[in-house]
Order: sequence, then structure tokens, then C-alpha cells
Amino acid sequence: MSDPKITPEQFNALAADKLPFAGLMGYQVEEIGYGTARMRLPVDEQHLRPGGTVAGPALMGLADATMYAVVLGMVGPVELAVTTNLTCNFLRRPSMVDIVAEGRILKLGKRLAVGEVSLYSEGDPEPVAHVTATYSIPPESTE
Repeated sequence: MSDPKITPEQFNALAADKLPFAGLMGYQVEEIGYGTARMRLPVDEQHLRPGGTVAGPALMGLADATMYAVVLGMVGPVELAVTTNLTCNFLRRPSMVDIVAEGRILKLGKRLAVGEVSLYSEGDPEPVAHVTATYSIPPESTE
């Protein structure tokens, strides 16, 4: 297995510089492997929706950021890799604890990457949501 092409520290620096939304939401990278990533959302009141549960957009954003980390772990810090499709199935109501996202690549091609992310309430082995996502990878620069 190959080493990841971006470290959590490099990903955090890129996110802080180019993706301020990730910082506003509080997403935290725990690990990036070659084709895998694990991130966390420390849940607080800003992430809630009526009914006292974690809002869907917070979960989908965490899944998208995790998939971005998965892709960059394989292709390096390609800032313009972008989401072209994201499908989220909400499976159960999350507990009011941190949400942990575990992502993995399903297929990496020259221009597209397809992966999945499972989201869990910390300490619970049953997923609260399952996401599949496709990323577009720009062609290499010829400059």
C-alpha cells in the first residue's frame, strides 16, 4: 500500500487557507491514509436543528470534507478537485456526541474518484448516515 500524498497537517493548512467553511463548522482531521480518511465533528449547539438532533447539512458537510481528504490522500494537494455528486442516506438519529466520519475510496480514475463515507455517533457501531460521493480531478497542469 502506498503512503498518503498529503498529511493531516497539510490538509488542515489547505483547509484553513482555502476552505474556511470547514473551520467554521469545526471539522477535525484525525487521519489520512492512501484512499482512507477519518474526520470528526465535535457536536455543539451550532450544529443542531429543531428537535435537538444534528442538522443534515452539518453531517453532509463532514462527509464531503472527509471525501476530499480521501481523494487528496491519493492525488496530493490538488485544490481544484471538486465534488460532482454526493448522495446521503440518513439512517438513524445521531446521539448528541461527536460525529465520526470514516471514508474510503471505491475507485480512482484519471478524472473521477468515487468513494463512500460512513458517519457514526462516537462510541456507537451503527452508522447514522451513509454517503457516496464522486469527485472530479482536474487534469495535470502543463505549465
